[in-house]
Amino acid sequence: MKKFNNKSNTDIKPFICKVCGKEVTIEGAGSLHRNHCPNCLSSIHLDDIPGDRSAECGGIMDPIGVWVRKDGEWAILHRCRRCGHIHSNRTAADDNPLKIMSIALRPLTNPPFPIERLKQIAKLNGYNDDELD
Repeated sequence: MKKFNNKSNTDIKPFICKVCGKEVTIEGAGSLHRNHCPNCLSSIHLDDIPGDRSAECGGIMDPIGVWVRKDGEWAILHRCRRCGHIHSNRTAADDNPLKIMSIALRPLTNPPFPIERLKQIAKLNGYNDDELD
């Protein structure tokens, strides 16, 4: 499979975010490529390979997580509402930092178990009451 060279992609026209309605421009992004809204961090499923604009889905891609790349750069994970495709996008210089942090903290604020069970789980793992208060 041939990798698309998105460095030659000059399609940097402003667009209106389909989720929050904000006008999105290239100014402030810190890059010549804009693939998500800096306000709500949502995107549109346009690419099969980054920059190729060949995806036929066109669904809204919701930000579902963040991760840190080897070089320390943060990236946003998006999942398409229509087809379920998951894709990673670099953060941009003007991305909403509160939105990024709220996504990063989501697993801690909504764990996959009742938060009340933490003390019970800690005891099962050898912690005593003195260490838990």
